[in-house]
Amino acid sequence: MAMESSPGGSAPPARAPIKCPSAAAEDVELLRTPSVSSQEFIEFKRKATTIVEEYFSTDDVAATANELRELRVPCYHYYFVKKLVSVAMDRHDREKEMAAVLLSSLYNDVIDRPQVYKGFCKLTESCDDLAVDTPDAVDILAVFVARAIVDDILPPAFLAKQLPCLPDGCKGAEVIHRADKSYLSVPHHGEIILQRWGGIKCITVEEAKAKIVEILEEYLAAGDTAEAFRCIRDLKIPFFHHDVVKRAVVLAIERAGAAEGLILDLLKSASDQGVINESQIIKGFNRMIDSVDDLTLDVPNARCLLKSIILKASSEGWLCASSLKPLGPEPRKAVEDDTAVKKLKAKAVSIIQEYFLTGDIIESVSRLEAENSSCSPSVNAIFVKKLIIAAMDRKNREKEMASVLLSSLCMPPEHVVAGFHLLIDASEDAALDNPAIVEDLAMFFARSVVDEVIAPSDLEAMEEEAGRRKAASSPGMLALRNAHALLGAKLSAERILRCWGGGGTGKAGWELSEVKDKIGKLLQEYECGGGVREACRCIKELGMPFFHHEMVKKALVAIIEKRGKDERLWGLLDECYGRGLITPNQMTKGFERLRDCVDDLALDVPDAREQLRCYVERAKKGGWLDASFSIARPGQVPVPEGTAACS
Repeated sequence: MAMESSPGGSAPPARAPIKCPSAAAEDVELLRTPSVSSQEFIEFKRKATTIVEEYFSTDDVAATANELRELRVPCYHYYFVKKLVSVAMDRHDREKEMAAVLLSSLYNDVIDRPQVYKGFCKLTESCDDLAVDTPDAVDILAVFVARAIVDDILPPAFLAKQLPCLPDGCKGAEVIHRADKSYLSVPHHGEIILQRWGGIKCITVEEAKAKIVEILEEYLAAGDTAEAFRCIRDLKIPFFHHDVVKRAVVLAIERAGAAEGLILDLLKSASDQGVINESQIIKGFNRMIDSVDDLTLDVPNARCLLKSIILKASSEGWLCASSLKPLGPEPRKAVEDDTAVKKLKAKAVSIIQEYFLTGDIIESVSRLEAENSSCSPSVNAIFVKKLIIAAMDRKNREKEMASVLLSSLCMPPEHVVAGFHLLIDASEDAALDNPAIVEDLAMFFARSVVDEVIAPSDLEAMEEEAGRRKAASSPGMLALRNAHALLGAKLSAERILRCWGGGGTGKAGWELSEVKDKIGKLLQEYECGGGVREACRCIKELGMPFFHHEMVKKALVAIIEKRGKDERLWGLLDECYGRGLITPNQMTKGFERLRDCVDDLALDVPDAREQLRCYVERAKKGGWLDASFSIARPGQVPVPEGTAACS
């Protein structure tokens, strides 16, 4: 197996690292190789090899951590990561699993984040050499990379950042592609990857979570710390101990009183005895901070209780409060009826699941309006969050359906934005189960702009506000930046509309030109004597309610071109609006789109603007448009009214 060159002396000079423009500046600074003697590096390599061999013989994580810490050269820990994985690649599944568990246990406690990142960079760069001794090196290393992402010791962005740094056609690039496509993109990838080498005793993530809850419940009932620690150790999932911490804190907040004291004693003893390491404790509290706003729906003073727990833990010396994310101020929310919020939480999942089964938009909208008759902002925000989270756990069909429903709900944009903020706050927690959350969220954000559910300025405001609370590398911030990139690309609207197949019905996506053509033909057939019922059936079968504004626009253009001589199309719009096929939001968008292009239409129909003014007033009287709607575009000086008559 090829050895890595040392920084100087008798060894060949180290190759200059490839500079990736996508790498964060702070990571570049942290990964810079320190100026130390080559002899010291050679000595570290020798001792690291010994530590790795001893670990595979003893399976003693604590002893290995102490030995590595005692070397006192953390700037070379990336080499230990590389050595550990490369040695495990030549051995059995037992050693591969041991290597993965050790990396998760040492992460952030002994080996810091940039060193783990650099270690995997070195592994992908040297994959061609590793393949000489290990023919299936590409597949094995791909599993290690995927496992590191699932274990949350390597960010999902590693794949996108490292790929441009590798030469085209090299095996390292194959590793990145295989980790992404063959492992991280498949259904239930978390369980599959964790069980690949026999890890966690072949229990799923959900089973592990259930066992953790059972252990904590038994501890609160019996108060037996030793038994609780034995059960936690028997799970053999040290990389998942953050879930023990998070669920323990949730129980302390929900039950308070004596339960809080027992939980704090358990976590303090777990820290003192090394059952749960410092990085897992910090990760667990950070996950709790991310989800505390959701918990306040059931426990209104959850934020205050969490602050109290953090202060107590910090004063007892087992939690470093400075390493935690800022808890931040109370979110600015209107005071809502707790009963209504809890009622929606209980029924939202039912509404969403039924919608995914039936695809009935009108029924889903009606049920939500019935549950939220006062149009409460927080209730709407919670529904948006639950809808998108449910869709992200499913296939493209449900993701498309979620976008279609969101476009049809006609919620105020600020309510949707509030729901997106809840998603951003929960994204780090959700990323533990969904490595593709950045890509999914980015597409939902971009799609909401294309569907005009929110404005581009809303997306910019979201990024600005989230930037004050979230790290630049957090999943939520990455998703917002990716959404901007998607919207800035050529033909972005068509690509985003077709990203999940279009139509929301599971059918293959249509080109926008095809959809427009179908709408045009539908209106022509109706004008030629078609029945209202048949036209409404065809409109519904299009399965694109988020694009009904195009039908409104085309119908209005045809009406104006005929100077109001044919009322059939106006009657069709009236029927569709009355049946709920065209929502107020889509009706307004249709009028807005015609308003934006009325000057072009005036080249063929000189009095087009006056006719439009007339039909806007008529639509207002019919309740189709809000009274504040104006045919003057924002920032445009209103044009004096003409003399056109409206039939």
